[in-house]
Amino acid sequence: MIDLKSKKESFETHVEHFRDEIGRLRTGRANAALVDQILVDAYGTMTPILHLGTISIPDARSILITPWDTSVLKEIEKAIAAANIGAQASNDGASVRVSLPTLTEENRKNLTKLLRERTEKARIALRGVRDDIRDTIMQAQRNKEITEDDKFQLLKKLDEMTKEFVDAVETAAAKKEQDIMTI
Repeated sequence: MIDLKSKKESFETHVEHFRDEIGRLRTGRANAALVDQILVDAYGTMTPILHLGTISIPDARSILITPWDTSVLKEIEKAIAAANIGAQASNDGASVRVSLPTLTEENRKNLTKLLRERTEKARIALRGVRDDIRDTIMQAQRNKEITEDDKFQLLKKLDEMTKEFVDAVETAAAKKEQDIMTI
């Protein structure tokens, strides 16, 4: 018998990846997720900023990165500029301040468009997981491991599970779109 609960982890992985990905989209206010995964060439290795120091949000329009070792300040500043997140980084000798300009209406529309593209990719990924599980169910029925009634019950449960995770993606996307469009 095929256990759908064990397959649920694949769905959850895709939903969590989607949430992480949209968390990095810029909204009207500062968010540490905008910079925490930017890779910095520090000590001869590409390292995420998160591993080089602390990231704080002193106000709604700026991010403050305080490295544990000030020798990497210039590299952090360069990496932020290269990441092209639409923000200016300035080095004050002890930390790097990232100033976020206000979003224009055009920028908000572009971010919303990008959000919708990522939402569609997440839906496609979830459908891919569903199709893989569906193929496993169909193969099990062809191999006489499950009955036809079991197959239909499993397919119904699979569709319900898929809808649950697609709804989770839709809810997260709607909340993020609201954050982007809030002035």
